[in-house]
Amino acid sequence: MIKNRKKNLFRGERTLRFLIGVLIIGNIFGGSLSMAFISKTNFEVESIKEKIAKQENINASLEMKINELASLDNVEAVATTYGLGYNNSNIRRVSTEE
Repeated sequence: MIKNRKKNLFRGERTLRFLIGVLIIGNIFGGSLSMAFISKTNFEVESIKEKIAKQENINASLEMKINELASLDNVEAVATTYGLGYNNSNIRRVSTEE
């Protein structure tokens, strides 16, 4: 009986079964590979976020150092070190902000 069933396959049924099998297996492997790529990308994103956070901390500390060096007390100390006088009308603040 089973032998008779195999002989009575419709035209292209064997090819159709093969293609469905290939699609099912390809879907399984494709899903696994895409999840692996997504995981790798997420890891890279987290690494970049960590680098950005470190750089922001460095920038903040440098900005504090700039503000400290630009303080009025520091300007007066440098002026007296070089024998200069303090004249408030000659001080101009330059800002790089737009």
